[in-house]
Amino acid sequence: MKTINQYRYVINGINWKNMKKIISVLVLALTFMGLTSLTLQNKAEFKFEQETHDFGKIAQGKPVSYEFKFTNTGTEPLIISKVESTCGCTVPEFTTAPVQPGAEGKIKVTFDASAASPFSKMVTIRSNAKTPVKALYIKGVVQKN
Repeated sequence: MKTINQYRYVINGINWKNMKKIISVLVLALTFMGLTSLTLQNKAEFKFEQETHDFGKIAQGKPVSYEFKFTNTGTEPLIISKVESTCGCTVPEFTTAPVQPGAEGKIKVTFDASAASPFSKMVTIRSNAKTPVKALYIKGVVQKN
């Protein structure tokens, strides 16, 4: 036999006890999503003038350099922790000082070709930006002297 207490949370066929649990979970999920989006908005971020540089034709054995310029478009200081290249023929240089919001920074990439051939190299940047890993590219054709 069923008692009145078993039906006290059921009104118009809806079990309100379970509904309270569902609403609580939804409120928590929405709060978490809102906080997550706020933390993503308050990060540093790169905005490069260009992400690929074509040197065109260059002489074999003569190093060439290019400075990739960027702006911190985020709301927090941008800190570059590491810049690495795909080979020893490509040497990146960067500042370890934080780049303030709205300020500009540079990453200089020097390529020293030993073989006459087309080349395409990648430089990987690691930072505290919203996009923590960023890639820059250089390319060209090395010609014999």
